[in-house]
Amino acid sequence: MVRTDSRLRDLLELISAYSLILAVIWTPMPAQRVLYWLAIVVVIGITVLHRERLQSLGLVPTEATRSLWIVAAAVVLAVVAILAAWLLGTLHGLPRIGHLSARTRVIGYLIWSFLQEFLLQVFFLTRLIRLMPRRSMAITAAALMFAIAHIPSPVLIVLTLIWALIACPFFLRYRNLYALGLAHGILGLCVAITVPDAMHHHMRVGLGYLRYQPRRHPIQRSNAPHRVSTQAWVTDEAAILLSERQARP
Repeated sequence: MVRTDSRLRDLLELISAYSLILAVIWTPMPAQRVLYWLAIVVVIGITVLHRERLQSLGLVPTEATRSLWIVAAAVVLAVVAILAAWLLGTLHGLPRIGHLSARTRVIGYLIWSFLQEFLLQVFFLTRLIRLMPRRSMAITAAALMFAIAHIPSPVLIVLTLIWALIACPFFLRYRNLYALGLAHGILGLCVAITVPDAMHHHMRVGLGYLRYQPRRHPIQRSNAPHRVSTQAWVTDEAAILLSERQARP
């Protein structure tokens, strides 16, 4: 009876948290912000109530040194991908987010990568292992859930599925969330600068992916609506005409 109640609780926790995550991905602002913080509160609250050991959560790894090769492998793979992108001409800078500096964006993405690994490994995988008869089934289910959360981006769906199938066994082996989070961040940043934005839409998923619109140059003529004001357009055009007139002999 106790085991049945425990399995039911795991199932309900899994469904509630995953439903909130999907709702965040597919809900427009400002409701998205409310759901985002609600999802964080629910996940953290459920984790705290379980009172699991920090070692089992991967927050105090017992084999930290032995698992560092995962980070090293991610660095090597990223370097190879960057060189290939440079040769192919697809290498570019990080997507801009408002007025945030590149350093802030990198740090923010590394933190987000760690949170994603926490959700994948600690929240989803551990519960799926308790719910399913075999570990292989739990790993596959966790990977599918992780990939589905990246719909409709074809690039991220494939890459996250492959990554989850690799990362989940590593977590069960080493219980080191930091190594996986750092490796995730390195590879994610690598994808952001090596794959054209037109393919991953600034690494967006869900509604953000569908609503993505590439930025146009401020003086690029287009019939499509844009955010550049008429005053800015006239100023830019005047500057170009003035420079051309000064360049004439």
